[in-house]
Amino acid sequence: MSARLMKKVLNEQHHLPQHVSEEEEENDSESITRSSINLFDLLNDHDSEPENQGDELMSTEETLARNNDKEESSWSKPISGVSTSSLKSKKKKKKKNKDSAVANKTEGEKELDLILEGLSLNVNSASEQPISTKDKNKSAKLHTASILQVDPKYLNAENELRRIFGSKVVKSFESSSQASSSRQMRGVRGRGHYTLKSVLVTPSDNWLRCEDSLSMQFLEIKNGYNYFRYVHSPSYSQTQRAFEAAKAINDINGIASILQHRPYHIDSLLTMAEYFAVLGEQQMSADAIARCLYALECAWHPMFNPLQGNCQLKFRHDTNKPIFTALFTHMNNLDRRGCHRSALEVCKLLLSLDSDDPMGAIFCIDYFALRAEEYAWLEKFSEEYKSDNSIWLFPNFSYSLAICRFYLEREACKDASMNAEKASSSDLMKQALMLHPSVIKKLVAKVPLKDRTWTDILKHAFFRSDQTGIPSQDHLINIYVERNYLIWRLPDLQKLLSGAAKLVIETLENNKSEVKDWACVRKEAFSSEKNEYGHLLVSDFSDSHSSIPRENLQQFMGVPRMMEGVQDENQFANLPGNGHAPRGVANRNALAVLFESMLPWVTYEDREDGGPDDGNQHDDHRQDNQ
Repeated sequence: MSARLMKKVLNEQHHLPQHVSEEEEENDSESITRSSINLFDLLNDHDSEPENQGDELMSTEETLARNNDKEESSWSKPISGVSTSSLKSKKKKKKKNKDSAVANKTEGEKELDLILEGLSLNVNSASEQPISTKDKNKSAKLHTASILQVDPKYLNAENELRRIFGSKVVKSFESSSQASSSRQMRGVRGRGHYTLKSVLVTPSDNWLRCEDSLSMQFLEIKNGYNYFRYVHSPSYSQTQRAFEAAKAINDINGIASILQHRPYHIDSLLTMAEYFAVLGEQQMSADAIARCLYALECAWHPMFNPLQGNCQLKFRHDTNKPIFTALFTHMNNLDRRGCHRSALEVCKLLLSLDSDDPMGAIFCIDYFALRAEEYAWLEKFSEEYKSDNSIWLFPNFSYSLAICRFYLEREACKDASMNAEKASSSDLMKQALMLHPSVIKKLVAKVPLKDRTWTDILKHAFFRSDQTGIPSQDHLINIYVERNYLIWRLPDLQKLLSGAAKLVIETLENNKSEVKDWACVRKEAFSSEKNEYGHLLVSDFSDSHSSIPRENLQQFMGVPRMMEGVQDENQFANLPGNGHAPRGVANRNALAVLFESMLPWVTYEDREDGGPDDGNQHDDHRQDNQ
């Protein structure tokens, strides 16, 4: 530090001898040795090397004394000679130093620019070189993983409801529901359960703690993707065999009894969710799906982070199949609640878990993007997502991309560059009609479209039929119409569709060879021999649910003799964490108990002495009702 101060003062006086540089080097070296030596370390080592320690201490003291003398001499000389002229020269010197520093910066930036230009030339030259197929596949998978990244803040449906209706409306609804549940809880002793935080769903306070009988196993890393699968413990496998036995005889009561002892058994929850949906109990069905997703998330591996889009759970593993069913059902439940952005995020997660897309998420992701008004993202997704076929050949993307471009043109109507670079919405809609002409007749019947212009359009031979003759294409068209028909109730989109249909009719009248050309495109895009998407049911993409009266479901309650082997509690007695059913549940109908357990104000537990008995509970309920 003293050498730096001495150099600054000598520069102010314009007297800088040549031997100063040598002294600076000596002082720097001395200061380094001084800072590098720790005197306390030397004192601690006196037992091992006393002679060396004494020499080092003597040399250290001499060095400190020499430096102190030089500091005193350096401070004593300039103080007497400092004047106002030296201060002025100091200010001038600072300005010069600033100017020189700025000049050095500009020169350095110029040098950096030259280097960057050279690097960019190298990059361009490297990009001109042929790229191997492996590199192409890796880049395609990286693009796919990035476009399918899930934003966790949009997974929460309650947050989206607050954005739609406002926080005041949601809070008032929650307070009213809590007040009603608190009135129902009189006479029932509740018990607090500590649930883990979840990304997919929001756990309720009355949920039990999740078991550790379900886990996840890491398999391998391949092409930048981490592969996992779910693993069942021996106790969980035993419960799974009991479920299969109850499922084989269509015994809903047997499955409900399994959930009494194993409340987070995945397949049982999925079955009961489907059963509640058939009965019309949509809230109970959604609650069973939420519990299922919570249990599946609690079993995640520490390395499993599906929100990044680089984790794979292959559907071919039987233990992985339930999470696809649960996510698909949860996605549809969010859509029915009007939470389209949350449904879009779940759809992205579902599509990223298996590149083979076993649930057909690619055929509804465009619908959720349009309903959530994510038009720019949908165009980006269609450009970056890679699959076996070109994505715009699918019926849903052929029409949805035209709708997407229509709304983007509205948002940027003054931007002429966009219209020059990309095709217009009318051109895209015209291509969609040429490739999938039977869509228009199905939409007229499904929406419905009753205007006279549609009858005139359907009179043309090109739009007269509602079948293309290709099984896979007709199946995908049926899925698209069932999923997306609500969008076509908007008048602006009806005008876009009718205008494009009239353009198609004019084009075909002028050039009849267009019909054969587009027929060849359809045959190449879709196989006429087999229906590759036959495993996808059209009803799974529908908003409507067909309900069945309870009287017609008596056959699924199970035969009494066969139920004895399924509902035997002894098969659950040896399972860890599971014993007999709680005292308030014993000797009761399992399905009725399961219905009650879905209610947040009902808590079943083994009561100790002094707790309220069942009679008091019923008396309290009678008083509340009165």
